[in-house]
Amino acid sequence: MARLPGWLSHTEEVQRLITAIALIPVALYLIFFAPSWLFVAATALMSYLCYYEYAGLVAAYGIRRPGLLGIFSGVVILFRPQYTLIAIALLVALALILSLKSVDVKDILPQAACAVFGAFYTFAPWRFAIDLRQISIHLLFFALALNWIGDTAAYYAGRAFGRHHLAPVISPKKTWEGASASVLSSVILGIFYLGYFARDIPLWEVILIAVVGNMAGQFGDLVESAIKRGARVKDSGTLLPGHGGMLDRVDSSLFALPFVYGIYLICAFISVFGR
Repeated sequence: MARLPGWLSHTEEVQRLITAIALIPVALYLIFFAPSWLFVAATALMSYLCYYEYAGLVAAYGIRRPGLLGIFSGVVILFRPQYTLIAIALLVALALILSLKSVDVKDILPQAACAVFGAFYTFAPWRFAIDLRQISIHLLFFALALNWIGDTAAYYAGRAFGRHHLAPVISPKKTWEGASASVLSSVILGIFYLGYFARDIPLWEVILIAVVGNMAGQFGDLVESAIKRGARVKDSGTLLPGHGGMLDRVDSSLFALPFVYGIYLICAFISVFGR
């Protein structure tokens, strides 16, 4: 029995590898080759899966699961972002009204807040994925890949050189050395990949997008880990063997996508009006 933990760890690594091998070609097809309608449909599915798992985490806190109101608002954010303000205003009002039937009045505010937060947390980032793909397929790929590469670099650098814990309470295995390697790997990826496929983006902008996007993604990972610790669960779901749930797999991207899009827009504004 003493060897069981090691065996389990090896099995989980194999599962992670098999799942990754299966997901990589699907992701590459959707990013580079899928027609627009199929890519949008995929983002809608991703958003729903993330929202569903998020709702499960909310329930683990003892708060009623956010339901159709949050999904409706998320769909508006994803497909009709120009109507987001009215959709969220209606969501807040209806969520508060429906929460009045709660037996405990202390549940009213958490229920409404979780519904609103969930709509933005799980749907809005994929709207930015759609927008980034319209700007440049390569920019979208980089926005997603910078954390894929960064996670790998952080894992191996952390194992080899990790000495100083990054967030010991939230994620004991993460180290400052691993986090630094993650940022550096994203910068190197950006210089070579965007430097070749998106030469219209200046080098300083590539580095800025890489650093900010990677750091945002690392915070996204820590935030989801903190939510799970608060819920006292290991994974957000069981959809992806070896990885947990979909939310576990894309938690970094949920933060990286809006930051990459935002930095790109700010840099474009500076380029136009700074002349």
